[in-house]
Amino acid sequence: MAIACVSTRANKGVEAPAVTVEVHLSNGLPAFNLVGLPETSVKEAKERVRSAIINAGFEFPMKRITVNLAPADLPKQGGRYDLPIAIGILAASKQIPMQSLNDHEFVGELALSGQVRYCQGLLPVIVDASKQHSKLVMPVDNRQETELVGYQHCYFATHLQQLSEYLHGQSLLPRIDSQTHWVSEEPNEQMGCLTDVIGQYQAKQALEIAAAGQHNLLMLGSPGTGKTMLASRIIGLLPDLNYDQALEVAAIHSVAGQPLSVQRFYRRPFRTPHHTSSATALVGGGTIPKPGEISLAHHGVLFLDEIAEFPRKVLDCLREPMETGEVTISRAAAKLRFDSRFQLIAAMNPSPCGDVNQSRASSDQIQRYLSRLSGPFLDRFDLTIEVPKLPEGTLTKTDNSGETSAEVAQRVLRAREIQLQRFGVLNSQLSGKQLKQAGFQHADLQFLEQSVHKLGLSVRSFHRLQRVARTIADLQQSQQVCRRHIAQALGYRAMDRLLNSLNSPY
Repeated sequence: MAIACVSTRANKGVEAPAVTVEVHLSNGLPAFNLVGLPETSVKEAKERVRSAIINAGFEFPMKRITVNLAPADLPKQGGRYDLPIAIGILAASKQIPMQSLNDHEFVGELALSGQVRYCQGLLPVIVDASKQHSKLVMPVDNRQETELVGYQHCYFATHLQQLSEYLHGQSLLPRIDSQTHWVSEEPNEQMGCLTDVIGQYQAKQALEIAAAGQHNLLMLGSPGTGKTMLASRIIGLLPDLNYDQALEVAAIHSVAGQPLSVQRFYRRPFRTPHHTSSATALVGGGTIPKPGEISLAHHGVLFLDEIAEFPRKVLDCLREPMETGEVTISRAAAKLRFDSRFQLIAAMNPSPCGDVNQSRASSDQIQRYLSRLSGPFLDRFDLTIEVPKLPEGTLTKTDNSGETSAEVAQRVLRAREIQLQRFGVLNSQLSGKQLKQAGFQHADLQFLEQSVHKLGLSVRSFHRLQRVARTIADLQQSQQVCRRHIAQALGYRAMDRLLNSLNSPY
């Protein structure tokens, strides 16, 4: 019976479920039927595989060919099935030995000449193949993703003829010969330093607190006060990713078709989408669901500049992922889940004309402008600070640089280590039960509750203020959270003060 089975893997978000390519040759009129829920790009594999087999010097069987991609209920997309289909046809027609396919998985797109081409999103395939300890044959152009994983049983094919020689035992395929120790960081000078920002000491302190506890931060200020510069410097304050976190981030970027930079493998992502971005671009989606900006910012920072210019419906789409740390995209073809545990940094002007004190905008116009951010969305920010204009003489001062990013990063790292030793998570992720054991005095909590009621804040804000106060105490290496820490946390509520001033009677 002329039948062959070849193992490969599909693309399902950041997962790579196993797929068996079954090839059957039977007598009858020559035909090539491809079944198993293939998408258009997979159906076109018939012509690519036919030309590749002929141009590589093999005989294309003039029989009735049936190719089944099992399981049949799993959608298949892309050109990654070209290589396993071609290998299955050659094995079923006895042009390569059947037993050589044991313990092997094949993935790759074929050119009409028989060359094996690059495929997008193979990092999850490599990770899952390494868990099964199978030998993975893949395009040589995907070598960089393989070296990030460090899996030694990945073999690189450049041509169908070369692969045939390997399966016949006549030659060996190249593979990686080193682990991931060669991955090195780029110089930190390229990220910018806090000393580049003139003045704004309170904003720098708020940025340090946000970095230490992974808190969401909203900056209010007139144009040109340094909000964007401050936001771009937060990456220099954050510690590098560990290997598992870096691999999660790389897998999401691989699936999204984003280039993988080896030098930035351990660097936290910093995403800055434009305010014209759609909800699909931010959250993810599409006919074939792909991760959006919030998933590409996983374990990193999502910076939304001019956040008031984003459509309100788009911003409200971020509310649930900010709480859960993941986003589920449901479509008729598939239901995929992407991790999206990001830190949100946002910047905006306090009024449509840029400054509250200018007479160009009335209070009603300012309120309409600020109402583009819904109340529940503003609740997701732990800190909202004002970035004021620099006082006269600041620009010409001889010494106004302040601390460097490296000095602040050391304090941030110490505070994060204290948080991880206490509960195993950063302060922004503390649950209500953990907050009760975080070193608060009952009298101080009563003071905070009274302040929250006076400001008209929600219960969510009550807990977020506790988390910020706990981070401030950790930066000062204090085991107990004192009232001064709570008072300082209450000071980072610039948006609430602005809204209350607009609502107060003249």
